[in-house]
Amino acid sequence: MAVSTKNQSSRRPQGRQVGYARVSTDEQATQAQEMELRAADCDLIVEEHGSGASRSRPTLAKLLREIGPGDTLVVVRLDRLARSVSHLLEVIEDLTAKGAHFRSLRDPIDTTTPQGMFSLQVLGAVAQLERALISERTKAGIRAAKAKGKLPGNPGLRDRRPEALAKMSATQKAAYGHRIQASANQWLPIVRRMRPDHTWDDIARVLRQRGLDWTPERLRRAVRWLVNEHLADPDLLKKSPPRLPEDRLMTLIAGIHGSNPGLTLREIALQLERLHERTPRGGSRWSPSSVKNLLDRARRLGLAPSSTDTP
Repeated sequence: MAVSTKNQSSRRPQGRQVGYARVSTDEQATQAQEMELRAADCDLIVEEHGSGASRSRPTLAKLLREIGPGDTLVVVRLDRLARSVSHLLEVIEDLTAKGAHFRSLRDPIDTTTPQGMFSLQVLGAVAQLERALISERTKAGIRAAKAKGKLPGNPGLRDRRPEALAKMSATQKAAYGHRIQASANQWLPIVRRMRPDHTWDDIARVLRQRGLDWTPERLRRAVRWLVNEHLADPDLLKKSPPRLPEDRLMTLIAGIHGSNPGLTLREIALQLERLHERTPRGGSRWSPSSVKNLLDRARRLGLAPSSTDTP
């Protein structure tokens, strides 16, 4: 029996057990949840106060950004974490992408076990069926309304009523904030490293090199939202210092290399000469060593992918 217990515990992830306790704003405290989470050997317990129907979960969003590979997010019940099945699956997908795990103490969901993964797959199938049924009911309702001569959609929006427009605007803003928080762990660390020393153009270029589709305008707007919600440092929005000519050349070379990593230093130099770009010393002829110096600097600053091979 002792051997079986030991083997079972050895299959547990070696990272931290991070507890998440949430109560609605009208509840007193999270002590009851904390007691269960401590009994489950959680190394850290994070508290949040907010309605279960609210999309704004800044504490949870911050926790999802900071949780590391091998860690396990633990909750007492599923309704303490997610607004819906689809929201639960989104959270678990984010955790899985980071190599982290999820566990609910009172539900058969534990992504570190085969049984828990099976239960999760069942939930996913239920969510997919739920979406299909909702879509079918919506289409049937529209057909019935049209048969009775009624126009589909929200009457308040059709009539441009202020209260309906304000509600729609608030819903859109909440959805935007949810999307920003859900993806912030992919791009916000790069922004924090580069701002405000580098322009939004430079940062957007770096993110695109990593497969993230950002424009400078969308990136600035997303960071402004995080700052307004007190989820990011206001210094990120400070104006960038004037760019020196050498910095512009460094960014240009990083862009050329990023668009075609197979180019040699000599080929990059020839492209610069065809563009009539002057060297840092004002010359018209580029040497491979000048290109290499600026490319190495760009790599140190994160403007170009690091590589052990010189092109």
